Amino acid sequence: MSDVDHAVGAAVEAAAPFEQAGRDRRAAGLDAVADALEDDRDAIVSTADTETGLGATRLNGELTRTTYQLRLFGEVLREGSYIEATIDHAGDTPMGPRPDLRRMLVPIGVVGVFGASNFPLAFSVPGGDTASALAAGCPTVVKAHPSHPETSRRAFAAMRAGLAEAKLPEGALGLIEGLEAGADLVRHPDVRAVGFTGSTRGGRALADIAAARPQPIPFYGELGSLNPLVVTPQVAAGRADEFAAGYIGSVTMGVGQFCTKPGLLFAPAGADGDDLRAALGSKVAEVPAGRMLNDGIRDAFQSEIERRRSDSRLRLLGDGRGDDPALGRPALFAVDAADLDAELLEETFGPAALVIEYRDTDELLSALDRLDGQLTATVHAGDGETELVDRLHAVLRRRAGRLLFGGFPTGVAVTWAMQHGGPYPSASLSAHTSVGPTSIRRWLRPVSYQNAPEHVLPEELRDADPGIPRRVDGILQT
Repeated sequence: MSDVDHAVGAAVEAAAPFEQAGRDRRAAGLDAVADALEDDRDAIVSTADTETGLGATRLNGELTRTTYQLRLFGEVLREGSYIEATIDHAGDTPMGPRPDLRRMLVPIGVVGVFGASNFPLAFSVPGGDTASALAAGCPTVVKAHPSHPETSRRAFAAMRAGLAEAKLPEGALGLIEGLEAGADLVRHPDVRAVGFTGSTRGGRALADIAAARPQPIPFYGELGSLNPLVVTPQVAAGRADEFAAGYIGSVTMGVGQFCTKPGLLFAPAGADGDDLRAALGSKVAEVPAGRMLNDGIRDAFQSEIERRRSDSRLRLLGDGRGDDPALGRPALFAVDAADLDAELLEETFGPAALVIEYRDTDELLSALDRLDGQLTATVHAGDGETELVDRLHAVLRRRAGRLLFGGFPTGVAVTWAMQHGGPYPSASLSAHTSVGPTSIRRWLRPVSYQNAPEHVLPEELRDADPGIPRRVDGILQT
């Protein structure tokens, strides 16, 4: 039996008892998992730093985010609105008699999750996909990312210990490793849905496998994103230094390896943008080269930078500090909006960005119209530029899952209102988010009971008040 068969088989065995444990026990289990990760914090962070070089400060922040979201999903379970419990009692309607109908969301089944390279804790084995799937009542098998295998194993051991402490079935969480194992996980007939964070190329290959199965399954992939940011003439002229510092900090955060890095900057051409270009070049020159997540990512980044250096359409606005070939050195290029093409609209994973210079509003909007789907889109505008902001909003809302007005997109809050996912290729299914409590919806499916006897109904659909929000005969009750 393969590792994938073993892990998925254990998850199938765990499915019924894990769902039957109920919302409160699963919530306690998530709290216990968070506690176990906290108890092993020092070793987990040290291991992750050795494998990724992300630094203790960043990794401690990631682990805090991870334990917070586990506990937040516990609160989601206890509050209960996520199951969308709905009761329509039998009665007469203008269309005739209506049967008794009761509807709620139930776990979809075993879920496969792929750990991400760039977030070894927040989007990997103990990350948001795993937390939301377990909260939904779905046993989860995680494919570890090869960039941090020991971190994955250490986090997995702590999480298993937390589930055991809560007396939940250990098969509710499994771990596999290896490229072929990942493909086998997506193909496995007992896997009912998959969550993925990674490249467009890798995600699309797995999505095609999921779609080609005899029984296709949903593939929730967070793929590539350029995260365009627009600076209006008023901001470019009046706040160049302040904006440049924030922008370069966002582009180079985590050595540019964030999925929300604002990799495209639309800025005024000519004299209107002189101060901004100078400030951007000055700020990027202050940033040192940094260690990237693995040699393959670094080599791909450096290859792309060399290609851009040789592109006659591009101008180099500035380089970061250092010339160690083992490190990723920041680079900022500029191009005329008229020269923008599909080749330049490919993601560069690393500390680099492209400034697209527009001569007027029409050229700006035309360039934005060439973009595919994005996780985020940001506008920095001045007072009085309301008409331009309105026109930008109309274009960008069609292309992005999260719209920012000021600020920078590299911070992703774990909250009910967060949307982390957008039109393809930023996500394979744009109706959902991979961050925040509403990400649990991916791992649930609706079931409706018609004229069901009381003993068959789940507690949440019985007439007795279960203490959760429900819609009864069309009226929301809280």
